[in-house]
Amino acid sequence: MRTKSRPVLLIALALVLLAGCARQGSGPEEGSHGEPGSSVPAAFGDLGPVCGKGAPTESSARGVTADAITVGVFTDLGFTKNTEYVDASEVFAKWCNEHGGIAGREIRLNIRDTRLTEVRQRMRESCRDDFAIVGGMAGLDSLGVKDRLSCLLPSFPAQIAQPGSIAADLEVSAAPTALPRHDLETGFRQWLVEEGYPESKSAIGMVDGDSPITKVFADKAQESLESLGATVVYRDRYPIAGVADWTPYAYAIKDKQVRGLIFNGEPAQLPKLEEALTAIGYRPDWIDAKNNNYTESFLKAAGRSIEFQNNVIDLYGVAPFEKADSVPALRQFQDMFARYAPDAEMSLPQVRSISAWLLFARSAAECGDHLTRRCLYEHAVAETAWTGGGLQAPVDLSDREEPVHCFNVERATPAGWVPVDLGTGTSLYRCGVRHYRFQKDYGAPMTLADVGKSMTDLN
Repeated sequence: MRTKSRPVLLIALALVLLAGCARQGSGPEEGSHGEPGSSVPAAFGDLGPVCGKGAPTESSARGVTADAITVGVFTDLGFTKNTEYVDASEVFAKWCNEHGGIAGREIRLNIRDTRLTEVRQRMRESCRDDFAIVGGMAGLDSLGVKDRLSCLLPSFPAQIAQPGSIAADLEVSAAPTALPRHDLETGFRQWLVEEGYPESKSAIGMVDGDSPITKVFADKAQESLESLGATVVYRDRYPIAGVADWTPYAYAIKDKQVRGLIFNGEPAQLPKLEEALTAIGYRPDWIDAKNNNYTESFLKAAGRSIEFQNNVIDLYGVAPFEKADSVPALRQFQDMFARYAPDAEMSLPQVRSISAWLLFARSAAECGDHLTRRCLYEHAVAETAWTGGGLQAPVDLSDREEPVHCFNVERATPAGWVPVDLGTGTSLYRCGVRHYRFQKDYGAPMTLADVGKSMTDLN
């Protein structure tokens, strides 16, 4: 088999690390949600009816007519072969249109396949044709921000990836996956080293894929942990293509007596490292497997290590699939997929995608007949406790720096992923987190001023 070139591997690693777009297989088993063809209500969770009939008359903005709203969905499908954002967007559009559309306007989708590297080309097309961008993501999303801001195009992404795009102007993240200047994982890290496993605080280890992108992730983690008084005693890199034998890494981790291990790398590599650790009988107190491993495939690949090692992840305040029976909004999410895409595999990024679509639709509907980008954006950022109808912890969309203050933790077990008890009673989340502000410069979000624009230009 011919090996991939180093630039392609760097890009691929950026995609899996920054985008966190691994498919989720730990959701409900087949047959546990609504049957295909069954009715799905117009109301979603605690939002009430989101879509419905109307009699619009105006063609009030680019991409908006009296009959329809044209929306772009960004995806790296041509590179990843992963249809999750397309599936989620089509599910939402079919559901919404079946109930009358957005105040009477039909949703029409333009799938913008970047093939990973063609972000600017797709963004220019979106600027030409679309009213907004909703429900998708591009692993190299920062490449398109300048063009997006230049054409004053609002974005409601399912996930954000790169500095420059994170919290950029006219970008509204219904379920944030990164913050511009703060550590989104502060609460999780604090719980790990001060409450869950305090003896690990003096012996943190990190294994990182060898790329500049991964280095930034690791540098942020180390800075945040050290602000909590933790000590990083071991930090090593591995070739981004993987290694044939992880045993030397396992022995190095054992030699340093690492008590807490963070893996910043391609998801398929962690089970191999854990197998090497298990083979030599070494078990850290915890391993931060990252939520791009919140999948059944990780559980299967890890094999015997699932029982021996202690893998934990932070879901950033998104409801876990394991709680679908007690979270009506998550149950409805499943029912929508059962009706409109019964063969699609549900994923954690798709929960974020549906939350983004709900925010877009609700905000657009509130604008009534005269739907403009300004009206859309202003209604969206006026939401100070957005939960996607119950899909996630509250997010203050008026606060670009620290919009979410909750987290929740999952643990991998032989029986599957299970929520960790954080002492919150019936609440799915622990809230009240004040995120650590980075002292080092890891890049800033792009603004309208950077392209010679301002909010007064938005109409």
